[in-house]
Amino acid sequence: MIDIDNFLFNIAVFIGALFILENAADKFVDHTAKLAARLQVPPTLVALLTAGAEWEELAVVVAAIVQHQSPLAMGNILGSFISNIIGAFALGLIFSPGEIVFDTSSKTYTAVLLVLTSLFALYIVLLDSLGRTGGILLIITFAVYITSIGLAIYRGIIDPPKDDGDSDSDSDIENDVYSALHEMPSHLSYHTRPNSSISLQNMEAASATFPDSTPYTPESIHPPNIKELHSRPYEPRKAPHSTLYHVCLLIFAVFALSLSGYILSHSITTLAKTLAISNSLLGITLLSFATTLPEKLVAVFSGARSQSGVLVANTAGSNIFLITLCVGVLFLAGDLESLQVSGVTTFEILWMWGTSVLFFMIVMIGGNRWMGFGLLALYFTFIVCEFTLERR
Repeated sequence: MIDIDNFLFNIAVFIGALFILENAADKFVDHTAKLAARLQVPPTLVALLTAGAEWEELAVVVAAIVQHQSPLAMGNILGSFISNIIGAFALGLIFSPGEIVFDTSSKTYTAVLLVLTSLFALYIVLLDSLGRTGGILLIITFAVYITSIGLAIYRGIIDPPKDDGDSDSDSDIENDVYSALHEMPSHLSYHTRPNSSISLQNMEAASATFPDSTPYTPESIHPPNIKELHSRPYEPRKAPHSTLYHVCLLIFAVFALSLSGYILSHSITTLAKTLAISNSLLGITLLSFATTLPEKLVAVFSGARSQSGVLVANTAGSNIFLITLCVGVLFLAGDLESLQVSGVTTFEILWMWGTSVLFFMIVMIGGNRWMGFGLLALYFTFIVCEFTLERR
C-alpha cells in the first residue's frame, strides 16, 4: 500500500529542489561568464563551458555518488542524453518556421558527438563497465574536446556555440537613454543639461523675432515618451559589481547546486522505494525529463527564431558534456559493482546510440517540422517501453 502523504511530500520536495537546481545553474553560468570576463579568460572557452554544459546534471551525478546511488546517476545521464535529442531538439524542429539548413559548424558538432557516442556504446556493451581507468580516459577526452574545439574556433574553422546570455533589463535601458539625453549638446535640448545656456525665455524671444515660425512649445521639440523620462530626477547608471561580488555569488551558486542535487537524488530514491521500482528507471525518465527542461526551452526559442547553430550547439554540446565529464566522474568515483548489477541495459544503450545517429542524419540533410513530430513520437515510445518492457 502506497503511503500517499509520503508520496505527495516527496513530489513537492522534488519540484522545489528542481526549481532551486535550475536557478542555481543559471546563476552559476552567469557569474562564471562575468568572472571570466574580468579575468580575461578567452571568450570561446567561456562559451563552451556555459552554452553547452550540463552543470545541473553534474551536480545530480555527484550527489547520487555521495548517497551511493550510482545507478540513479547513470540513468539520469542516459535519460538526459536521449531527452536532449528526441525531446529538446525535436521541439526546436517543430517550432521552426520552415525548413532548417544546418551549417558546417553544426555538422562538425554532430559528427564529434556520433563518434564519441559510438565508442562509448561499444565499450559499455562489450566490457559492461568502463572502470576507473575508463573514467579517467573520459575526463581526459572532455579536456581534449574543449581544447580542440577552442582551437578550431580560434582558427576560424567552426563558429563558437552562442549562449542566449542575459539581456539588459528595462531599467538599464531606460537609464542608458536618460544618460544619453543628459549628454546631448546644449543646442539640442534646453533642460537636459543642468548648465544649458538656452532657456524657455530665450526660445520664446526667438519665436517673437521670427513670427512666421512655428511657436515654441515643449511638445514641439520633445516627443511624449522622451518628456516622461525628463519628469523624474536624473539617475546615473549603477556602477558595475566588484570581482569579489561575482566570486561570492559563484560560490553560493555551487553550494545551491550541490544542495539541490542532493535533495533531488534523495527524493527520487524515496519515490522509487514507495512505487517499488528501480532508481535507474526514475532517473532515466522522470529525473532526466525534469533536469533537461532548460534545454527544451532553449530549443523552442532557437527553433522559432531560426537559430539552427544555437539549436545544434545546445544539443550536441550538452550530450558531449554528459558522456565525457559526467560519465567520467561517475566511473571514477561511483560504485562500480552497483552499476554492473542495476545500471543501464543494452536496450537503453542502443536507444542512446540510435538517437545520436538520427540527430546526425537530420543535421546532414536538413530539418523539417514533421521530423520533430517523429522524434517526439519516438520519445513517447521510449518512455512506454521503459515502464512496460525493461524496468518494471
